[in-house]
Amino acid sequence: MLTEQSAATVRATLPAVGAAIGEITERFYARLFAAHPELLRDLFNRGNQAAGTQKQALAGSIAAFATHLLERPEQRPDALLGRIAHKHASLGVAPEQYAVVHEHLFAAIAEVLGEAVTPGVAAAWDEVYWLMADALVAVEKRLYEESGGPGTRAWEVVERIEETAGVVSFRVRPADGGPVAGFRAGQYVSVGVTLPDGARQIRQYSLSGAPAAAERRFSVKRVHGGTAPDGEVSHHLHARVRPGDVLELSEPYGDLVLDAAPDTPVLLASAGIGVTPMIAMLAGLADAGHGGPVTVVHGDRSPADHALLADHEAYAGKLPGAAVHFFYERDAGPGHRTGLVDLAGIDVRPGTRAYLCGPLPFMRAVRARLIEKGVAPADIHYEVFGPDLWLAQG
Repeated sequence: MLTEQSAATVRATLPAVGAAIGEITERFYARLFAAHPELLRDLFNRGNQAAGTQKQALAGSIAAFATHLLERPEQRPDALLGRIAHKHASLGVAPEQYAVVHEHLFAAIAEVLGEAVTPGVAAAWDEVYWLMADALVAVEKRLYEESGGPGTRAWEVVERIEETAGVVSFRVRPADGGPVAGFRAGQYVSVGVTLPDGARQIRQYSLSGAPAAAERRFSVKRVHGGTAPDGEVSHHLHARVRPGDVLELSEPYGDLVLDAAPDTPVLLASAGIGVTPMIAMLAGLADAGHGGPVTVVHGDRSPADHALLADHEAYAGKLPGAAVHFFYERDAGPGHRTGLVDLAGIDVRPGTRAYLCGPLPFMRAVRARLIEKGVAPADIHYEVFGPDLWLAQG
């Protein structure tokens, strides 16, 4: 909780800081990477940096955290903190790195705002930063304790599966032959690879196999950037990684996890590569003998583009009460629908817990329709692949 004096200062200066936060984060990253080029080479996502999305996410999360402190001082923004902490833990972020961020972030604030950053203003925003940082460190410490600590483990690729023209799945097992711990359906792992220029880049991929399996499976969409750079790691995995190769994987993390009582109605809605955590959730529901109604919704360009289609159908088929609704923009075929996902004609039971994954416009539209149908906002959970611009924007 902010002190009363700091709260008043932050409230008075939030509009000015908010208006300049984009320029502040731009200066921050420039300073940080000039002082620590190894962070850009071996930790930060170079694609997100080039596209500017990481800067947007950082700016939005700082502003969102400060706003939350002012509007709800008695309540910690666990959704914001939890999502960031899981991502940090998957990357192995250490507590001492928060001091490095603080140094360059506050130097950037002083550069951009100049004389407006009086000692009182600096002290108030310093308090905001360390409240956020200390909370994240505490959550990350707990996550490390639960997973056995930060770091990665070597996993051997035992199978490469060409799911579609643009999606490949990799089945992996521990290279040391040791046991495989379970994971919570919906979680992801960080995968680290060394690229041709020597950089060690890390990306997160949802686990798309059954949570109790003796091996792990993750699925990778080859990212074509369009106006932004192509995905470095996805292209590397598609072009170079074959059975017998060894990859570095983190322990599973992620706060989009299946959490429903045995009789709770569940809705799983996905689009495109957002199907991956839903496969693990369906497998988990099937393995648990879930007795409540399950509604499966997915949208894609065509059945040929629908990654893990056979698994999607097979796991849903193991749930007697499952209702499956697949929407395709073309070549829908019998039993499926043509067009974009539309919940208008789909029955949504009272008390439904919904899990969403896919492009932001898709998830915004589905969430709005679910709320119209009576689903409580607190019961709608989602996963964003990449920087979380939705959460940062409130």
